[in-house]
Amino acid sequence: MALRDRFPGHIFSTRGCGLLGAGALSLLAAQIMGRRDLLALAVLLLVLPLLSLAGTRVLKPRFRVYREFNPSPVETSARTTVRLAIARTGAGTGHAVMEEHLPARFGESPVFRFPARAAAGGTSRYEYHLRSAKRGQFLIGPVTAEFSDPFGLSFHRHAIDDGDLLTVTPAAVELPETGLAGARGHDGVTATRVRANPSDDDVMTREYRHGDPMRRVHWAATARHGALMVRQEESVTTPEATIILDQRLSAYPHGVSGHGAFSSGGRPGPAGTGDGDGHELLTCDAFEWAVTAAMSIGAHLAERNYSLRFLDSAGAPAFRHSPSAPDPEAEEYTGTSGLQSIAESLAAIQLTGPHNAHAHLTRTLGPRLRPGRQHRPAAKAGTTAGAKTALSGQDAARSGAAAGAGTAPQAFDDALMDKLSAHRLRGPILALLGHLTLAEARALSPAAGFGANAFALLVTDQAPDSGEMLDVLESLRLGGWRAVAVSARSPLPAAWAAFDAADPAMAAAADVRRGAGSRP
Repeated sequence: MALRDRFPGHIFSTRGCGLLGAGALSLLAAQIMGRRDLLALAVLLLVLPLLSLAGTRVLKPRFRVYREFNPSPVETSARTTVRLAIARTGAGTGHAVMEEHLPARFGESPVFRFPARAAAGGTSRYEYHLRSAKRGQFLIGPVTAEFSDPFGLSFHRHAIDDGDLLTVTPAAVELPETGLAGARGHDGVTATRVRANPSDDDVMTREYRHGDPMRRVHWAATARHGALMVRQEESVTTPEATIILDQRLSAYPHGVSGHGAFSSGGRPGPAGTGDGDGHELLTCDAFEWAVTAAMSIGAHLAERNYSLRFLDSAGAPAFRHSPSAPDPEAEEYTGTSGLQSIAESLAAIQLTGPHNAHAHLTRTLGPRLRPGRQHRPAAKAGTTAGAKTALSGQDAARSGAAAGAGTAPQAFDDALMDKLSAHRLRGPILALLGHLTLAEARALSPAAGFGANAFALLVTDQAPDSGEMLDVLESLRLGGWRAVAVSARSPLPAAWAAFDAADPAMAAAADVRRGAGSRP
């Protein structure tokens, strides 16, 4: 905001200051000369600006602000149009200078005059554009209005709404066609056995079980096998894909920092202090790569009619800690609406869990606030739910410390295996992982047996041919994973295509592992 907003001294206009100065001189002259008429003049000159000042604060005009983003949410680096409609709701006339407060990353705040030249029906409409290179939720607003008394002696500036949240989602990267899905049709569907009535579908048989209807008996197969056989038809169903997104702070040991996502406390911070953006998402380049990969893979599979399931490394819903998630407890997403929910959920997701070696972050980031909920168009001034529900970063740090004390769920344990076994062989499993220890790789390795295919992308700063990384990749591959190590600088399409270049022996190992059907 403007420098004058930082100091309470900007309350009188040049005219008001002149009257105050003249009143002071008149008072001094009345004291020296003993003139009552000068004393009366001094009192008048001093009181008039003060009365004007009181009037601008007691009788200040009231406004209603409507703010709309189009599109909302918006992808990173894409332009969104902000439309403002401002109407006076109380008595009063005159002009006001208004300013829309913006986080520092969006540049200079727009300034406009009320009423607008083209105002219709008492409502002035304004429009401007925003673009953000980073994902997150950003408080746009509030609008501040500066107006004066009818004599132009004093000014008053105050916020006339609370602002609204703009959700910026990660943009999906187009991925090349690969053999990830395995056997499926051109429309993304696969054949699955179900027990159904006889039809023209491909017919398979099994032995008769007590309770099977006689109309399902397959007499030709009965004759061949010498035992009563019944039909078990094959029908077409939509495949599923499970995406595991590793959000553990301990899995991303390098380069963790923050970027602004939500204005502190729902109010604009002082210029130049860094508080204009407020909350810092706890993230790093490697995690940002993983988030973009999750969005891109989700979009790639959704376009091919896959239903998607997102889990974290502990088997819980992947977005349960994301303040931008429409439904934090949801795991499964289908169709265009599901993909939109995934994008919104990824907008403000950040690293969580024990801080371990990252305790210095508490000192470097300082007190921060968690982002508010997703944007909703303002119905009236003073109704921003996200600003009211923001949590401090110190609380987040305390929760992380509590997790480190032993309350955090374990990664890649039975909870995750149970979730995967519930959807066994219904589609591929894809794991977007940070740095793994050898023990963690061995714990995750058997999970490949629950998917039709299993793919792992490890985003790490370690060289793929380093000893520790080779051991981790080998452990995953022995379990049936097609594992590829990448860095945050690796092109995502090239990393995706690398799965097709994997050794065919890994696919054979996956088949053997799934056939064994053993649990860890």
